[in-house]
Amino acid sequence: MPSEPSQNGDEKPQKQLYELLTHSLVDIYVGEENSHYPLHEKLLCHHSPFFASIFYNKASSSSRTKEFGLPEVTDETFALFVGWLYARALRSPDEERDIGPLLDLYFLAAKLQIVALETDIVDSVRAYYHNNATYPGLRRVQYVYANTDEDNVMREMMVGSVARYLTLADSIPEYWAKALKKNGQLSVDIIRSIQEWHLEERNVPDARDASVDRGRNTLKGPVGFSAVEGESEMEGLKEESEEEEEHVNGNGVA
Repeated sequence: MPSEPSQNGDEKPQKQLYELLTHSLVDIYVGEENSHYPLHEKLLCHHSPFFASIFYNKASSSSRTKEFGLPEVTDETFALFVGWLYARALRSPDEERDIGPLLDLYFLAAKLQIVALETDIVDSVRAYYHNNATYPGLRRVQYVYANTDEDNVMREMMVGSVARYLTLADSIPEYWAKALKKNGQLSVDIIRSIQEWHLEERNVPDARDASVDRGRNTLKGPVGFSAVEGESEMEGLKEESEEEEEHVNGNGVA
């Protein structure tokens, strides 16, 4: 069985499941209703430095009571976590709406400091968009930005996908134009992502050279910088286009 990355980047030896299923259990209470999840302490602490610091810390009251509460976490999210904890597997998303629960699980994994779970989720989300030839919608990107910090792997994967979509499109969808004007960090990150492509100079139009096609002519005629379009031409954004305006003007990340 492969080694598992730790929080400091080193790899720690992976243990077989049976080695971690000892008699010692801890009680985790989740959500506003305090749903009860009895879990194997050694298994939980092996994967989560967060829980190890709680239950293996003699000064912590939780180490004595073997109880801990996560009132901000939903039952749906924690059930997905428990499934991964015991099976080390995630169900691949079948539809775009399956991405939301995976993102909530990703945020929980970050809180619990489980790098392996974070990696599995990023891989699963990445595979969904790639295999279905779609791109993350605006509301997904905004949700990730609202719940992650800079240099986050999920954030970088999503913004890199959006950078590709916007670069290949003939114009910018109106809701994306509004969002980019409001969220300067997202705009900067898109430029950073494009820079990471390390394009050869000869493949980039030079606006200083009057003899070179600047690439702004389309089948519909010249396209100016102000051009936007009401609906995306790419399936990934089209799925959510009806809801994007609300997220830009209402719940979007400023």
